[in-house]
Amino acid sequence: MLDDRDLAILRALQADARSTYADIGKRVGLAASSVHERVRKLEQTGVITAYRADVSPEALGLAVTALVSVTPLDARQPDDLPERIQEFPEVEDCHSVAGAENYILKVRTGTTGDLEDLLRRIREKAAVQTRTTVVLSTPFEGRPIVA
Repeated sequence: MLDDRDLAILRALQADARSTYADIGKRVGLAASSVHERVRKLEQTGVITAYRADVSPEALGLAVTALVSVTPLDARQPDDLPERIQEFPEVEDCHSVAGAENYILKVRTGTTGDLEDLLRRIREKAAVQTRTTVVLSTPFEGRPIVA
């Protein structure tokens, strides 16, 4: 069970994971050593799962973002899409969903031609049909999780 201080620590880390324990302690009213201990426990219990850098896709030449809905061609085929597409670095997120589709993928490519090629490769490798929505703009994404 997380208390208010744990939640405050999580908010601080989501805002800036490079903050020192002392800085976080000042924000949440704890000593740096107490923050360190709480962060260690949050890591050990799986509440904190990773630390990473947010990178601009455009800076890496990935100007096209799309959401791809995926449905198997044969409903009897194994539900192993994540394993089949793991090799495609363009697939940023893979969500198993309820509804008409089985999965929704978030993909990033350099051009629409690259997107077309990726869709072809996904359909061939996974024996699926796809329905694609190209993202025009992203007002926000990757928002902090607030409990």
